[in-house]
Amino acid sequence: MSHTRVLVVDDHAHAREAICEILSMDSGFEVIGVVSDGQQAIDYTEQWLPDLILMDIQMPIMNGLEATQRIKLAFPYVKIVMITVSDDALHLLEALKRGAQGYLLKNLEPSMWLEYLHSIVTEEAPLSREVAYQILKDVSLTEKKEPDVPLTTREKDILYGVAAGWTNKEIAVNYMISEYTVKNHLKNILQKLQVQNRVQLTRYALEQGLITDHNRL
Repeated sequence: MSHTRVLVVDDHAHAREAICEILSMDSGFEVIGVVSDGQQAIDYTEQWLPDLILMDIQMPIMNGLEATQRIKLAFPYVKIVMITVSDDALHLLEALKRGAQGYLLKNLEPSMWLEYLHSIVTEEAPLSREVAYQILKDVSLTEKKEPDVPLTTREKDILYGVAAGWTNKEIAVNYMISEYTVKNHLKNILQKLQVQNRVQLTRYALEQGLITDHNRL
């Protein structure tokens, strides 16, 4: 059985211990390193290349936002999830802009942590409605142009679901197709648009005018 190799980044010892304890409950995750600031996270990633990084936002020396941006530029396929005590959508949108795949609140139940991290690893984690709305606001004043990538009607349906914050299962139920079909459509869409994840997909779609029914958000 393959493990997801995880680096934990937090400047508080108790928080690091708690995160490691949660991850130890699931054999699918293996903590390979624990560091206390963003610069250490960069150095560790360069040497060991973890699959997943759990990154605190507020840290000394270098904060999680800057570290995330630098790591994603050098290692775009390393997944990063921000660990935070606040669910402020604007703050989290900034993290997503810098390349993070998602975020977790520190006060969530361990079972929710593990479920969400599995969805990140399988690239099925949905956006929250609040973050999707902030993405929409962020691009509302940009000039939209006709997309140069043709998408089928069904692919546009899938885009609507992603932007609305639906899970793959919810998309499947709403359009009466299988989850397997949803996954295949998403792979095709990501490849066509040359983006890496749901956040980039939603932002690109809004910027290009592929999603115009704002009420769906």
